[in-house]
Amino acid sequence: MNFATGYCTNVHAGANLPQTLANLQQHATSVRERFSPNGPMGIGLWLSASTATALLNDPEKVAEFTEFLSSNQLIPYTLNGFPFGDFHQAIVKHNVYLPTWMEPPRAEYTKTLIRLLDALLPIGADGSISTLPICWGTPDPTPSQWEQAATHMCDVADTLHQLEETSGRFISLCIEPEPGCAIETSGGLVRFFEDYLLRGGDEKKIRRHLQVCHDVCHANVMFESQTDALDTYRSHGVGVGKVQISSAVVAPFDEAAEEDRAAMLEQLVAFGEDRYLHQTSVRTSDAAHFFQDLPEAIEQSRRNGVSGEWRVHFHVPVYLKSFGFLKTSQADILDCIANFPENTHYEIETYAWNVLPSHLQCESLAEGIAKELQWFADQR
Repeated sequence: MNFATGYCTNVHAGANLPQTLANLQQHATSVRERFSPNGPMGIGLWLSASTATALLNDPEKVAEFTEFLSSNQLIPYTLNGFPFGDFHQAIVKHNVYLPTWMEPPRAEYTKTLIRLLDALLPIGADGSISTLPICWGTPDPTPSQWEQAATHMCDVADTLHQLEETSGRFISLCIEPEPGCAIETSGGLVRFFEDYLLRGGDEKKIRRHLQVCHDVCHANVMFESQTDALDTYRSHGVGVGKVQISSAVVAPFDEAAEEDRAAMLEQLVAFGEDRYLHQTSVRTSDAAHFFQDLPEAIEQSRRNGVSGEWRVHFHVPVYLKSFGFLKTSQADILDCIANFPENTHYEIETYAWNVLPSHLQCESLAEGIAKELQWFADQR
C-alpha cells in the first residue's frame, strides 16, 4: 500500500471536527460515489491545529473518526499540514504561512498530525504530511532563523524515526516549495538540505523522513520545468514523498493579437479575489518580475502596458487546458506524469474551487473534484 492518489480536503471549509466530519460526509463520500463507486478512494486530509489537537486528546473520537473513514471507504493516506488555522476565513493571504518553522507551535502541530495519521492509517500503509517551506520569504530569514527551522524539522525527523522503529509505520514530512516563500524552487530546497538540515542531524534519518512535496503549479509559476525540478531532487538524494497535481493560470500576452490583450487582462481581473494570495511571475524578452499578488501585477500593467507571459498561482481545475483568452499549465502536469517518481503519494489540490469565477465551476463541488480525479486517472 505504498502508492495512493486522491484529492486534498483543504478545499472544504471547516476548522473544527464537527465541520470536518460534515464536509467529508457531504462532499468526500459523494466524490467517491462518482469516481470510485466500487472501491476505496484516497483523501488528503486537512485538519486545522485546533481540530487535530481536539481529536488527538479524545481517543474515543479518534476511534469514531477511524470507523467513519473506514465505513465510507475513504483512505487518509496523506495529510496537508500547511494551513495551521482557518483556511477559509474571509482573508487568508499571508496568514497561511503562520506559524513559521522557526516557532515551536509549527513543530508541535506537525507532531500531532503524525500521531493522528498513524492512528488513522490502515495497517501496513505508509503516510505523508506536506508542510510549508519555512516561512514567507520577505524579509529573508537570517542564518540563525534557518538554523532554528532546521532544528525543529530534525526534531520531527527523530519523532518519525522513532515511530518507524517501534511500530514499523513509515511517514514522511514533505516540504512544499512555493513562490514568494523562503524556499521557492528545487534549488532552494536542496540548499536548505545541504546548508542546514544535513548539518544539524543524522543524515540517514533526515533523508528518509524529510522529503519534498512537489507542487506542479508552484514550479510552473517559478518558470521551473517539471523535469528539471524532479531531476534536481534525484541528483541530490532528496526524496519526493508527495506530488500535488495542480494547475496555474497562464496568460501568454505576447502570443495574443494586439486587439485581444485588453480582454485577456480583464479576464485575469476575475482571479484577483480577496481570500488567497495569488503570486504572479511575469517574464518578458528582457526581464522577469515577481509580484506577491495578482492585483499588484494588474495595477502595474495598467500603468506601464502589458506584455510577456504571466503565470499566476491560482489553482484551476486540472482538466482545463484553456478558457477564453487564458491558458492553464496543464501541459506541466503531463510533463510531470512522464517523470513521476515511484512509490510516491499523488494529491489533486484545487483548493480554490470556492473562489473560482462562476463560469468555471461545476454544478456541484463533488462533480468537479470527481472530474479532476478521472482526468488524472485517464492520463496515467
